[in-house]
Amino acid sequence: MEVTVRKTKGYIRRDWLMSYVFLLPALGFFLLFVAYPMVKGIYISFFDYSLRTFNFIGFDNYVDLIQNETFLKSMRNTLLLVVITVPIVIVFSLFVAVSIYKKKEFARSFFRGVFYLPAVSSVVSITVVWGWIYHPNYGILNYLGGLIGLEPISWLGDQRTALLAIIAVLITTSVGQPIILYVASLGNIPTSYIEAAEIDRATPWQIFLKIIWPMLMPTNLYIIVITTINTFQCFALIQLLTSGGPVYSTSTVMYGVYEQAFVLGHFGSASAMGVFLAIIIGVISLIQFKFFGSDVEY
Repeated sequence: MEVTVRKTKGYIRRDWLMSYVFLLPALGFFLLFVAYPMVKGIYISFFDYSLRTFNFIGFDNYVDLIQNETFLKSMRNTLLLVVITVPIVIVFSLFVAVSIYKKKEFARSFFRGVFYLPAVSSVVSITVVWGWIYHPNYGILNYLGGLIGLEPISWLGDQRTALLAIIAVLITTSVGQPIILYVASLGNIPTSYIEAAEIDRATPWQIFLKIIWPMLMPTNLYIIVITTINTFQCFALIQLLTSGGPVYSTSTVMYGVYEQAFVLGHFGSASAMGVFLAIIIGVISLIQFKFFGSDVEY
């Protein structure tokens, strides 16, 4: 009996050791490229750090951010992006998923591929295409507007339209993955539930609210959290289309981090902005888990 117990403990110890051996590459990558930069960024945020100086200044970088009008405008733009983009992405993705799920397999696969294509395409190529679409003189958007008598609009050069133009591009690049996930989740809903509701003469809207929507809550939670985080981190579209202009009307916090660090050389201030953004994302994610994850089993 003692020999058997000893062998069992030996097997458990060996399996435990081998598990960590297999985890070591991923763990090393995480520690080196994720955990260490995060800690280093928090550390740098307490310093006046540039190419010439490295002086400890405590919370001065954070105080300066709160008093900086440019940063506050960038935060406002970022929150607008999130508040407008995320609900539209959720509603549109769910509508498309429900619509194409009822179609035949070939049509369903075709539409999934069409909507997912922007998600796997190069951000630079997509941005170049949209840049030509928005072009004030040669863009197809102004051309179509001219056909119905509208005057040309500088979509990316006007403070009134620049942020809305960015939001339109962001939505088109954000709906691909949610549509794929929603279609897959719809396939996991037992058809017997829907058939029973139809026998009881439930309307399609009642079936959606009482059966489909509650059973999609785990997928909803994931999509809402991930889409919110990705929208908060929007940078490439801003940098390539407007560079934060005109007059910082499209500047976001992520673009502000880039500008402070790699244009102005203020690495301490940029790190403080990054830490501030991380805290905002963390708080909002916790709120989303509380309100949308109450009925989700983990």
